Amino acid sequence: MPTWRQRGELWTVGPTQPKGVVQFLGGSGLGASPQLSYKRLLEAVSRRGWLVQCWSYLPSFDHQLLAVQAWRSFRSQRQSDLPVLRLGHSMGCKLHLLAPDQGRGCRGEALLSFNNFSADRSIPLLGELAPRLGVRSEFSPGPEETLRLISSQEHRRQRLLIRFRQDQLDQSRPLLRQLQSIGEQVELVELSGDHLTPASAGLRQQWLGGLGDEQRQRQLDQLAENIERWWKQGPGLTPSGCVAS
Repeated sequence: MPTWRQRGELWTVGPTQPKGVVQFLGGSGLGASPQLSYKRLLEAVSRRGWLVQCWSYLPSFDHQLLAVQAWRSFRSQRQSDLPVLRLGHSMGCKLHLLAPDQGRGCRGEALLSFNNFSADRSIPLLGELAPRLGVRSEFSPGPEETLRLISSQEHRRQRLLIRFRQDQLDQSRPLLRQLQSIGEQVELVELSGDHLTPASAGLRQQWLGGLGDEQRQRQLDQLAENIERWWKQGPGLTPSGCVAS
């Protein structure tokens, strides 16, 4: 049974002599307790030789601030001699993409179910209630500004985009087009599942029963294996001279 430990602001799981570090950011809400919400997936990743580090956060309209806070937390626990893979789900993908080092501190990024919707689409009734309450009604940066910022980044790195066929919230294709337009090395993989497939099978066990739980675990193992395959064929072949920041 893998052992989870808390180190500073990060939750970690993995072998004592890892081959690399996975910096994980979960989606809005789920990212508050990633060691629970994504337990099965992250343990599957750790079994493949990775030290997994997770940053927990509460949702906020200021996504740029969250991105900076996450980056600083990972940087404070950096293993300088190990290659880094940044892994995100949903909003966590956006936070990785907005990191202030523009990806210089990693070999590559694996982005699951990228989500870049506006606030009023993400939060029902926000567009109607925000003016009455006098609160911010859009994320910072918003969807268009997010894609513009990504396009303006000078540092190039390899990326894996994974979308699930039954996912109604996924926006990986627009991101793929944006990255291809600036000459990024990017691969898109489609798997069976929905937006919550990366979340732990254990969360649904009480409703699905043992058979459903086993099926969900197979999906997570397949997901972890796809990430591993991409790493070995791409970023894992890159010389270790990745710029640290």
